[in-house]
Amino acid sequence: MTRSVSLPLWLAALLVLLAAWAALDRLLVPSVRWYLRRRVNRLIDEVNARLRLEIRPFQRTRRRVLIERLTYDPKVLQATEAYVLESGMPRAVALARVERFAREIVPAFNAYIYFRLGYRLARGAARLLYRVRLGFSDEAGLAAIEPGATVVFLMNHRSNMDYILVAYLAADRTTLSYAVGEWARVWPLQTLVRSMGAYFVRRNSRDPLYRRVLERYVHMATEGGVTQAVYPEGGLSRDGRLRPPKLGLLDYMLRGFDPRGERDLVFVPVGINYDRVLEDRTLLLDLDPAAPRGGAREALANTLRFAGRNLALVARRRWHRFGYACANFGTPVSMRRWLGGRGLDLRGLAKEERAAHLERLGGELMAGVGAVVPVLPVPLVATVLLGAGEALSELEVKARAHRRMAELEAAGAHVYIPRQDQDYAVTAGLRALVERHLAICTDGLYAADPAELPLLRYYANSIAHLAAAAANPRPAGA
Repeated sequence: MTRSVSLPLWLAALLVLLAAWAALDRLLVPSVRWYLRRRVNRLIDEVNARLRLEIRPFQRTRRRVLIERLTYDPKVLQATEAYVLESGMPRAVALARVERFAREIVPAFNAYIYFRLGYRLARGAARLLYRVRLGFSDEAGLAAIEPGATVVFLMNHRSNMDYILVAYLAADRTTLSYAVGEWARVWPLQTLVRSMGAYFVRRNSRDPLYRRVLERYVHMATEGGVTQAVYPEGGLSRDGRLRPPKLGLLDYMLRGFDPRGERDLVFVPVGINYDRVLEDRTLLLDLDPAAPRGGAREALANTLRFAGRNLALVARRRWHRFGYACANFGTPVSMRRWLGGRGLDLRGLAKEERAAHLERLGGELMAGVGAVVPVLPVPLVATVLLGAGEALSELEVKARAHRRMAELEAAGAHVYIPRQDQDYAVTAGLRALVERHLAICTDGLYAADPAELPLLRYYANSIAHLAAAAANPRPAGA
């Protein structure tokens, strides 16, 4: 028992490493997990005490469990069997494909990352780049939402900053689970996005198996009361105008909704607007088929040049933020009341009949989003300059802008007036356009730069639907 045993140095080192690994796996890792889980649970309890829409148990469920629930959901299995019969693919391969889709879609919500990291990053980025404002909010309508209801924020999509802006402004109300496109599926961004509770969507996928898996996840999240944020337009606006709604996610949410169930489904329209959209010129390129298309290297070079120019302005103390960014929260729309008032239950309807009702609902919801898009200084002044047809003095620009503001407010639009000073609002918008060379000033007269008319129209288009409503008011009682 006391005899010595000699071992090669490499084997002794291997045994030490294995012993250290066993100690780490059996003793330290469980202790660290327990400590971190206790910290996260304490944070969730603290946050739930101040949130109006608390974090749901569904969001606290382990990701592995949600993936298995989704993979072996009865309707997903039924779709898998149909896919196997149609394609001839082995069942094991089809199930592995379903699990891959589930892993791609299901988020990994982490309250600690959301509130300790994500919120601070969102607040810092939004306030660094813009003068962030919460314009209008229907507080009475939001307060009247039934406890336990599933709330879905429907937003117009102006910029990729929308994710950051609304998450920051809504942080005192709830956590948001975004439907995010494939553009964010790059490491390490996708890990952060999943930790923030977002789920990935392949916007134009025709794969029936993928669409069924996505539908069932959206149904599970909606049934679990998860607060979601959706862009019904399906993508960024290329010309600045509101786009017609795409009804896929709306259909997934309502296809299994029970109007008499214990949990209501409520849509909240959110309108977003900016004095400057960071991607404006890139978005306009998509409208010109003849425009040269650069690759990833050129896009990176453009981004670096943009950052370099702004850093140079910072060094010379001439940099300032990109104007105002504003969001408005409109009147919630209860699906229990909307469907009940029409005697509808979409679960029992044929596809064509359900699609007709969804199209009507989508149009109403998109109109609600459009109605709360804020009117900001740059879109307002861009509208005035485009409609002038001639050079205007600063006094004439202000007179026309004041008249346009009065018309918009009379039509029910929400005009954000910085500092409650209309003259300052027009001055700020005019200054921003001149500094970006979208407007030119000659001998004290202002006019649109002919070379930049597409970009000026892009900003004016963001409120074009409101201007049209102001110019053609609806008859009384309509």
